[in-house]
Amino acid sequence: MAINYQIRYATHPRDFVAYDTQRIREEFLIDNFLVKDEINMVYSMYDRFIVGGTVPVKKVMQLETIDPVKADFFLHRRELGIINVGGAGKVTVDGTVYKLENKEALYIGMGDKKVSFESLDGASPAFFYFNSAPAHTGYPDKMVTLADARQMAMGSLEASNARTINKLIVNELVPTCQLQMGMTILEPGSVWNTMPPHVHSRRMEAYFYFDVPDDQAICHLMGQPDETRHIWIKNHEAVLSPQWSIHAAAGTSNYIFIWGMAGENLDYADMDKSGIRDLR
Repeated sequence: MAINYQIRYATHPRDFVAYDTQRIREEFLIDNFLVKDEINMVYSMYDRFIVGGTVPVKKVMQLETIDPVKADFFLHRRELGIINVGGAGKVTVDGTVYKLENKEALYIGMGDKKVSFESLDGASPAFFYFNSAPAHTGYPDKMVTLADARQMAMGSLEASNARTINKLIVNELVPTCQLQMGMTILEPGSVWNTMPPHVHSRRMEAYFYFDVPDDQAICHLMGQPDETRHIWIKNHEAVLSPQWSIHAAAGTSNYIFIWGMAGENLDYADMDKSGIRDLR
């Protein structure tokens, strides 16, 4: 069974402005990580946040510890959030089985020792996307469906950004140490997300884009508001967003993305907004 990981180091914003396209992609883009019968992760030095995923087809995939975690098991000092973006699957946590349909989430607290991923049908496999952050105490495991989510309708079709924010793993629903995750679904005809943009210096964030048609792409914007850059992203790719960076995007079609955050607090509204006309 393959478990692969990379380490990504933090970047100073003054250094970032000198990066060319290739360097930006090397440091912040996470691609080719949802691979059949593998677990792939990126361990980021931004709040020790982990982005990963697995597509179990012929195997039951066991989540094992990796060297940067420096622990006997993966969740020794960590919590984990999982969202399934594929066919039906199940996650087994210390003998308890959770069945996850498409767009359903599972929070797993610190201290659980054995976590495994499995598809119910290998011909239509589950695509398990996950985020993990350091934890200081163990909270109960909890499954969250879209019906359970705290929903916020945002934007408008006139502004090409009508969307629904589904808060899944947030402190309104699930006690966590610092991890928060949710899913934003754009309406047909809408392409912009997180616009007007913001930064939150007390938290980092990762965006994962899916349901992007094969012949379409997402232009993800990052950088400080007065010194922006972009990354072109395809389906099933993710991007790391430092505390000093905006995280907004426009697609060549509508799409869905998962946001995951970790940092100093659990206040979803803790952000410093920028005006659209102030962007550079």
